[in-house]
Amino acid sequence: MAPGAELPSTIPSVTTATGMRERVCRAAAQLLLEDERVSIVLGEISIPYFEEAFRRAPERIFNVGIMEQTMVGVAAGLAMEGFHPIVHTIAPFLVERPFEQLKIDFGYQELGGTFISVGASYDYVVEGTTHHSPADVALVSTIPGFEVLVPGTATEAVSLLRASYASNRGKYLRLSERQNPISHEVQPGRTEVLRRGASGATIIAVGPMLRPVQDAMEDIDATLLYVTTVAPFDSVTVAREAGDHVIVVEPFLQGTLAASVMECFGSRPVRLTCIGVPRTNFRTYGSREDLDVVAGLDVPTLKRRLYEALETRGAASTRAV
Repeated sequence: MAPGAELPSTIPSVTTATGMRERVCRAAAQLLLEDERVSIVLGEISIPYFEEAFRRAPERIFNVGIMEQTMVGVAAGLAMEGFHPIVHTIAPFLVERPFEQLKIDFGYQELGGTFISVGASYDYVVEGTTHHSPADVALVSTIPGFEVLVPGTATEAVSLLRASYASNRGKYLRLSERQNPISHEVQPGRTEVLRRGASGATIIAVGPMLRPVQDAMEDIDATLLYVTTVAPFDSVTVAREAGDHVIVVEPFLQGTLAASVMECFGSRPVRLTCIGVPRTNFRTYGSREDLDVVAGLDVPTLKRRLYEALETRGAASTRAV
């Protein structure tokens, strides 16, 4: 295979048109009707998507309102009774506000449950900082045993939900407004190799950052890895495929995956660059795209940041031929 060539796909890719929240909520409602062990706990969010579920299985679906600590506690009680709870609300109110309940009720007791967020990192830009949550993945990743899933499309999100909801582990499924135009047949815990380069540089695109990365690296010869499970991290694939310079492009707090990536290489020397949401207070309103520019995650800025990270290798070695 020529350096920089796209790897042949062994599975069909599918375009996506519907938002992640709608598709995943409808899939969760369908799981409630298919599997009598499923229960759903909501925090006043996305109620219209569950109207049929409320009618047909009212004993297993609950809207606790804006009481997020109670929401997690109720879900833990359901898990202790043998149910597979699915919990859903906006990211800061699912992760940050009830973090102690996640840590103790689920993490310490090693209970299984699926926590589905919307809005991270700053999709609710018009609501301001109270509704922003770029640190959600970093926070959840501190809970032993928790899985963290970051799909890039609605189709991938539904696939990851169905593949993981019945496991006996805590799971955080992070939905976003941004979607890639093409879906891949992802599996929990697996990293996809989308392209192999010859320069020794490797770019890891996480979830919805895949398309911006592909646009930004059009003229860059680098291996491209696609990650939708960030915990547990697929260290085997990354260690096997990555070169001596790894660039992680993450849709959450910059540096969140730094430790996980470096652990892949042991004593092998690797240069690591992380590109993500900067550690700052956002005081800009507008659209999500406006905050992408402020965060430096829009395509033109991302392209410049990739070139700056790779310039020490020499421009000729980073341009595809």
